[in-house]
Amino acid sequence: MRDTRDHYVDGLRAVGILAVVALHWLMVEASWDGHQLAIGNALGHGWGWLLTWLQPLPVLFFVAGVAARHGWQRLRDERRFVSTRIRSMLPGLGCFALVWAVLVVLLPRVGVPEAVVHQVARIAPQPLWFLGVQAVLLALTPRLVRAGERWGWRVPVVLGVAALAVDLVRFGAGIGEVGYANLVLVWAVPYLIGLLDAGRRLTGGGGLLSTRIAALLAVAGLAGTVLLIAVGPYPVSLIGMPGDAVSNLAPPTAPVLTFAVAQVAAAVALRPLLVDRAARSSLVRWTNTHAMGLYLWHLTAMFLLTGVVIFGLHLAVPEPWTATWWLTRPVIAAAAWLALLGLLRLDRVVQPVVRRAIDAWW
Repeated sequence: MRDTRDHYVDGLRAVGILAVVALHWLMVEASWDGHQLAIGNALGHGWGWLLTWLQPLPVLFFVAGVAARHGWQRLRDERRFVSTRIRSMLPGLGCFALVWAVLVVLLPRVGVPEAVVHQVARIAPQPLWFLGVQAVLLALTPRLVRAGERWGWRVPVVLGVAALAVDLVRFGAGIGEVGYANLVLVWAVPYLIGLLDAGRRLTGGGGLLSTRIAALLAVAGLAGTVLLIAVGPYPVSLIGMPGDAVSNLAPPTAPVLTFAVAQVAAAVALRPLLVDRAARSSLVRWTNTHAMGLYLWHLTAMFLLTGVVIFGLHLAVPEPWTATWWLTRPVIAAAAWLALLGLLRLDRVVQPVVRRAIDAWW
């Protein structure tokens, strides 16, 4: 049987998901004074902000665009396409919500302060914003595909210019609320590049960008990001940090747009190196099989582990970037991974029940 998997996209998805897990696990900083749980961001200390430049969100939106284009190619029906793609997310989200509803009731009964449980329950779902933006882009996909077929690369260029204009109004005119338009405009750029790139390949073309052009665009995008941060009102971190007057991610800013262009272009330039390696990798196959679960549950796994350390073992979490913090990272990562595998197993048990309920309601 001919292998129909797109190993390049599988490889990118695996790298992106595992990078999200690693970065979020490094971020968790918590301390308990006996009355209040303080949760910070370990990357906000010293040179930790450099690690935020490894955040893989642009390439994940690019991958989502490629996957959406393949889905559109199969269905070619706007209503069925949007319904099928959105519906595929619901069992995982329903399972996540159901388990956390149980945890909110159960954890206070085993000694975890109720205020702490509610505090963590508000933080654990925060990564779901990605799925919310993806749902909007999925709903727009048929129109984006038609626009891309008609105007090609001009469409992401126009969206990028619109995103830059939003930042100009946001910071130049002081109208902060307009910035939320970039939740769609900025992430639509890598998503649309994925749509266009996949569309070219599905019709026998060579992709949207040649390797040479992609490499040059990656360098230009990175240089643009550095320049914008140097001369603009933007912090050096590419995510939101405690104490920063502006978050580069909520909503995304111009440096995130140029960084997205750089990261996606680099991913396209590295395509020849990634394809064969991804095809042979068992880790890539496993990660793609569990991609949604890894994304949904990785923060919950780390918070459960942190709770065991603080409230079960009555130990203090090491100060970030100290020798003790570095020495305990491998142990913490291994324990968090075991907790995550347990949550994935729980997800596999609970999700069919949720799916049946959704099927009965849909």
